[in-house]
Formats: sequence, structure tokens, C-alpha cells
Amino acid sequence: MPLPNISNLANSAPDSASSDRSRIGSAFRWLQSIGKKSDDPLSSFRSLTLKRGIQALAFFAFAGPLARAQSPQLLPEIDTYFKINPEMRAYLQAQGDRDGGVPLQATLGPSLQYYFKPLLRLKKITAFDLDDAKKRPLVVEAGYRVITAPNEPVENRFMPIATVALPVKGSFLLDDRNRADLDWKAGVFSWRYRNRLAVQRTFAIHSYHVTPYLNAEVYYESQYSKWSTTQLEAGGIFPIGSHVQIDAYYEHQNNTGKKPNEQVNDIGLAAHVFFPLRKE
Repeated sequence: MPLPNISNLANSAPDSASSDRSRIGSAFRWLQSIGKKSDDPLSSFRSLTLKRGIQALAFFAFAGPLARAQSPQLLPEIDTYFKINPEMRAYLQAQGDRDGGVPLQATLGPSLQYYFKPLLRLKKITAFDLDDAKKRPLVVEAGYRVITAPNEPVENRFMPIATVALPVKGSFLLDDRNRADLDWKAGVFSWRYRNRLAVQRTFAIHSYHVTPYLNAEVYYESQYSKWSTTQLEAGGIFPIGSHVQIDAYYEHQNNTGKKPNEQVNDIGLAAHVFFPLRKE
């Protein structure tokens, strides 16, 4: 069987999303031809194994350029929480984001949270949510992040945050988060204020509980001296066991800081992992 010129496929620069799709389609049509049925069972098994292996490699080799050429982008995130005592916990965050319309960047750093005594009504409506902070009427937090992006200086960020949570009718949880981003980049200081309103409610599907949510956030950025970004999110929280929950969401941003205005759409996938440092 003649092989396609894989080197040309790999080395040619993608002119557009359509050319990427064309090359991927050609490669996968060839891959589908591998592993046809044979009278020899051992030969058939080897061909099928080769086919699956090459298909997996081809997916990662060719899907990257296509993903970069299309919007929305995938924003991965993992947050690992360590409960220190009943009033305090620390967590480490690693994520990709495009906050405020910036190009995709990597963010890494720790945070320390302090929260007050839980409210009975908040405990009731968040009984199946692994995030202990949602049971508290007030959470204050201080965080530090190192932000990196291709061809950009490293950015250092200090983040003071305060979140107020309220139970409302219908077993809904409403929270109001106020956050400041204090940034130092290449010796230049800038800041922005962010206010986010979020609402969520847990629903039971037989014995499983899922929590859909909506939130809206506005940014005031010092470099533009105005409210420059509006961000809307819709998503769901899906617990896995007693220590992990997955947060999947769709995000839309409208950025007016630069001209012309920029519309950004992304898909986020976050894993939240919760560990106590001592037994309750």
C-alpha cells in the first residue's frame, strides 16, 4: 500500500482552518485503510493494533493546529485544596485563561482562604457540593500568581478577594465576589477590579447530584480607565467520589478596552481536588 507523504503534511504551515481540516481528512482516510480484514488472525490483530496506535498519534499531531485555528479554545485548570483547620484552607491553582481578552496564558500560584462559621441554610443547599467555602457567608482570600505567555515578560500578580454568599428561595445559592488584580510586568504596575455575581442550584438525578450555574463578571482596568470587559459563564459542577469534582463551562467575553471591540468564546474544564490536612 503506498504511503502518503507524511513529511509534507507535518512540515507544511497551516494557511487556514480549512487547509488543516483537508490535511487531517486525507491522513485519516489513509489511516482507515490500515488493518483491513485478513485470513490470518495474527496478521489481522497486528494490523488493527498498528492502526489504533497510528490513529492516536495522528490525532495529537494534527488536532493541535486545527484547535489553534478555531474558536472557542479549551481552558484547562486544576485546583488542589488543603483544609488546614475549620476556618482556613490553602490551595494551589494551575490554569490556562484569557481573562480580559489577553492571548492564552498559563497561570500558577497559591492562595490562602479564611472563612467564617457556616450558615445552616447554606449547609443545607450545598450539602452535595465538595467546596466547603460555599457553606460560609463570608470568605476572604489572598493569592499570588505567576503568569507566563509566549513572547511576553513574566507577570506577577497579588490578588485580595472577598466573597459573600447568600441562600435564596428555591434552594438557590447567590454569591458576590469582589477581586482586585495587582499586577507587575516588566517593571510596570497596573491593576484591575473584578466583580462577579453567580447563582447555582443542585439537582438530583436518582442518587447523583449535579449543580448547574450562571455567573456574570465585569472588569474595571486601570490601563483603559474604564469598565472594559464583561464576562458571562454557564456551566455545571459534577462530583466524582468524595474528593474530586469537575467544573465544565462555556465562557463569553466582550472586551472594549482595545479597538475594535473583541469577542472571545472559550470552553473551560476544571478539576477541583479537596484534601483535609487533618481528620475532622
